[in-house]
Amino acid sequence: MKITSLAFEHNSKIPSIYTCDGKNVNPPLEFIDIPENSKSLVLIVDDPDAPSKIWVHWVVYNINPKATKVDEISIPQDGIEGITDFGKPGYGGPCPHSGTHHYFFKLYALDITLDLQNADKKMVEEKMQGHIIDQVELIGLYGRE
Repeated sequence: MKITSLAFEHNSKIPSIYTCDGKNVNPPLEFIDIPENSKSLVLIVDDPDAPSKIWVHWVVYNINPKATKVDEISIPQDGIEGITDFGKPGYGGPCPHSGTHHYFFKLYALDITLDLQNADKKMVEEKMQGHIIDQVELIGLYGRE
């Protein structure tokens, strides 16, 4: 399984259009070689370099396992957006106060769909326990000096 983006390569700079310095919209993503026995996918985007805690930028669960891409400014097919650390559902782009941060785009293939409503990252991760078939990540960088 693999996650890629046409907007940036692994461990390279995320274009500012996808950050709070630009349009603050989600970048395009591609999902490759999803396991055939997957019942759903989960996408979590977070920043472990945030000063107070790991900052959650996007949570999407119950994505159709047949989904192969996420277009710019869209939600993955059949996905339900969870609550982020911005206090609401939806994508919130990189917006570091200083320095370069690492943004982890983590994709999980699950053997179940998640029975959740108004979920946040913690709730999604708890329900995923014991049901992860495969997982991959794409890391993007963004910073201000």
